[in-house]
Amino acid sequence: MTTVQNPPVKPVKGRGPSPVTRLLESRRLGWAGLTTALLAPFVIATPYAMNVMTSAVVFVMLAVGLNIVVGYCGLLDLGFAAFLAVGAYTGGILATSLKIPLLATVPVVVVVTVVAGVVIGGPTLRLRSDYLAIVTLGFGEIIRIVASNLDITGGPSGIYGIPGLLGDMLSDPVVFYYTAVLIVSVAVLFAARLGRSRIGRAWRFIREDEDAAEASGIHTYRVKLAAYVAGAVWGGLAGVLFAAQLSAISPASFTFLQSALVLMAVVLGGMGSTPGVVVGAVVISLLPEMLRGLADYRYFVFGVLLIVVMLLRPQGLWPHRSRESGHTAARSVASTPGAPGAPAKEEE
Repeated sequence: MTTVQNPPVKPVKGRGPSPVTRLLESRRLGWAGLTTALLAPFVIATPYAMNVMTSAVVFVMLAVGLNIVVGYCGLLDLGFAAFLAVGAYTGGILATSLKIPLLATVPVVVVVTVVAGVVIGGPTLRLRSDYLAIVTLGFGEIIRIVASNLDITGGPSGIYGIPGLLGDMLSDPVVFYYTAVLIVSVAVLFAARLGRSRIGRAWRFIREDEDAAEASGIHTYRVKLAAYVAGAVWGGLAGVLFAAQLSAISPASFTFLQSALVLMAVVLGGMGSTPGVVVGAVVISLLPEMLRGLADYRYFVFGVLLIVVMLLRPQGLWPHRSRESGHTAARSVASTPGAPGAPAKEEE
């Protein structure tokens, strides 16, 4: 019996990542973005500017939540504004009825959004692709219509006089903006960590090939439901911030257009990329306001710019890049039969 040894193959030295790639993968870029958000009120702090910037921060929270569902797990959701409505109405009803700050309603909002995610996602996540998108669109409209016809939600008029996060303590627009930036920053960081965790890898596996993921032992239904519930929690918390900012909510704020804009931010930024989704949300939020000087033509120009960007960057402004460490790559090569450098074969 002879043993045939395969000679080890030396790694090929390429040019390596480009400077742009290294810049996009740098963690310092995230700190730079947070610093920019913190310094923005020192540049302009008019009531209109603070309202626009706060809306952009809340929209980032919403987009990061949808990115868990669409970007990580590949579940096309066209009714994500339903969870924004659930969070806003739950917090608003409790705060106005019990005369308490909105921050005290957060535990109840989390529980209610988890229940809503299970109720909506439970019967629908067995569907795939277009069927799932149509059903989630239907659930989004159901939530809006129910809110328009219930007395507890104020009907078409909605709920007014909602207190702030801490009552009158955060009534100043600048203070509320900084509070929102702090909350959303923690949520974005936690979502990024979640994407790199074990369940995050399972989500990405399901997104790439659900049948292969199920064949490898992943309980795809439970994992997809976990992604849907996590996205619902993010959406509900964004609803609390939304209600605190406006102090009034109505069903007109939770239409299909809101869900479409959030999905647009995820696709524009780069599905599955947390930094990309943050950039996409900021662009979708601020660009129409920057084009306000064009009057009736601003949405036309806004649409044209989006089309141009998607033609030039179909993968998104900041696409997700999967990175494989050298140790993992060595294990992959070593475990491949017949590969150079793989374990020796025995011949008789």
